[in-house]
Amino acid sequence: MSEVYFDNSATTKMSARARDKMLSVINESYGNPSSLHKKGLDSEHIIKEARDIILNSLGIMRGNKNELIFTSSGTEANNLAIFGTVFAKKRQGGEKILTTRGEHASVEEPLTYLEGLGYRIVRVPTEGGRLDIDFIKENAKDVILCTFMHVNNETGATYDLKTAFDIVRENSPNVVCHADCVQSYLKTNLSVKSIGADLLTISGHKVNGAKGVGALYVKPEIIKAKKLVAVTLGGGQESNFRSGTENVYGISAFGEAVREHCECLKDELEKMAGVREYLVEKLSQMNGVSLNLPQSPAPHILNIEVKGIRSETTLHYLSSKNIYVSSGSACSSNANKGHSRALTSFGLKPYQIDSSIRISLCPQNTIDEADLFLKGLSEAIKRLARR
Repeated sequence: MSEVYFDNSATTKMSARARDKMLSVINESYGNPSSLHKKGLDSEHIIKEARDIILNSLGIMRGNKNELIFTSSGTEANNLAIFGTVFAKKRQGGEKILTTRGEHASVEEPLTYLEGLGYRIVRVPTEGGRLDIDFIKENAKDVILCTFMHVNNETGATYDLKTAFDIVRENSPNVVCHADCVQSYLKTNLSVKSIGADLLTISGHKVNGAKGVGALYVKPEIIKAKKLVAVTLGGGQESNFRSGTENVYGISAFGEAVREHCECLKDELEKMAGVREYLVEKLSQMNGVSLNLPQSPAPHILNIEVKGIRSETTLHYLSSKNIYVSSGSACSSNANKGHSRALTSFGLKPYQIDSSIRISLCPQNTIDEADLFLKGLSEAIKRLARR
């Protein structure tokens, strides 16, 4: 039976090139990159190569190793960005941090923790998938950290971070601006300059690399001003920002996956956008389906409501047909904390959220797969019991 994998925002299949690169490193370059002998230097070179590839993909042509910190995940990179920024400052009490109401758990949970310590967390509305710029203007003074996602992982909304960051910097000159770009990296025309971030988070397994590796880009000015400190202490790896032996195998696969995407990124973005547009056209004509369309959608994410049927029921029915979608963020699916913050902030009612599913694409997805999904969904709507 044919398989349709439309859950690429949760994770992507590892590419053959990334897998082959990782296997060759496992077999030949197994030294500790901190060791001074040849095996260690080989591993260090592999990390440097991947670092250069990734920095180049972000528009940084002459970067140094301090500017990209490898971590175990996008979650760890977000935690480093948040805690590393806050702990770098002498606490005065009541400091303001600006974020959105629909952030990923790896941002929201650290901020909730800081809120308990007395920090003031101000959450920007994102109704209809748009940053409330007027709200940002009203709350842009005395901000120490601004942390926004670039593309919402559940709705596909693309936020105008450049405008938001410019407004906050104008009112709070010492602010540090962090962008969670896990869902936009290599899925949009992203660069550090285009969104104006001081810190920027990405993840390997979202772009056909291996699980267990992420990265945080750090602007040189942040390093010079010592506006970021380590939160994992030990042997001083990653320029003292993230101690612990680097995951050389995962980093090598991350770099190769990025290299592969960058060779044909324009075509990949067009392919994903084409499949998404096809799905939007067909689903808009399907009885029992409502589309949750943001103002500025990313090319790879589409959120829909299957009216009257719980998302979990739809998901399991499609899974029985080898069609894989999601009911939201994979990182929050086990948390059992109630309704999605992202979809609530988007403007959906609880009953709509209960029936929403997310379709997320990769460049390898096709129109034929879209047709198989549409057929499976149509069958689900006809056969599944309504609430």
